Amino acid sequence: QAAQPLSVKVYNAGGASFNVNSTLVYGEKEAMVIDAGFTRADALRIAANVLDSGKQLTTIFVSQADPDYYFGVETLKEIFPQADVVSTPAVLEKLVPKLAGKVAFWGPKMGANAPRKPVVPRALERNTLTLEGQTIEIRGTQGPLAHRPYAWIPSIKAIVGNIGVFGDMHVWTADTQTQALRAAWVAQLDEMAALQPELVIPGHMKAGTAVDASAIRFTRDYLQTFEKNLAANKTSATLIGAMKQSYPQLTDGAMSLDIGAKVNTAEMKW
Repeated sequence: QAAQPLSVKVYNAGGASFNVNSTLVYGEKEAMVIDAGFTRADALRIAANVLDSGKQLTTIFVSQADPDYYFGVETLKEIFPQADVVSTPAVLEKLVPKLAGKVAFWGPKMGANAPRKPVVPRALERNTLTLEGQTIEIRGTQGPLAHRPYAWIPSIKAIVGNIGVFGDMHVWTADTQTQALRAAWVAQLDEMAALQPELVIPGHMKAGTAVDASAIRFTRDYLQTFEKNLAANKTSATLIGAMKQSYPQLTDGAMSLDIGAKVNTAEMKW
């Protein structure tokens, strides 16, 4: 008989956790978490979703090397010690060297919400995960953005867990500081769109954002607008003004716009 279709439940953290998403994917008996949240409180809310599902958590997949994607792993492992924590080699190449610095920076700011002993995922040997016999493909593992992969679940036509997709908020551009990297990002978005996904869960989104292909289009349009405005504005102040004029409706992600504008106009190092 055919396997039961997989279901998903998204945990969308608040602004203090950068509106980051964590996705619970589950079948009849087993579950997987894609990205583990930023704070211990985020991770506890993610854990509550797992417990409420009644499924056994088999895998935690970390899709990015940023703390808001993996700090929560420690708390999840305390509750679900049997879960296998995995990531890709390219993500780990970025995550591991920066780990101590990220904990030192964020620890005092987060207080009791900070991880005490962050868990380092093990490296996947292949670009697939399975849940109850259904394949979850890890894509985007080649090229200049190999450290920013995403998950594709063919059985439900879903894209999950990628810092490359934003929903109705200012896009984080501080880590893509060249035109070539931003072009690679747009190419990745085109690759996602070509899969014709029915469900798209952004890495970060404003609460209530539609989780569909509109998030891919929004991010692509934003990056192209950013490129155009960056070429026409030499200071971060005027670039920020231009982006706010282009996107007057966006109320979330002001810090992303501020830092991204300063970094990409060479006013700040990141």
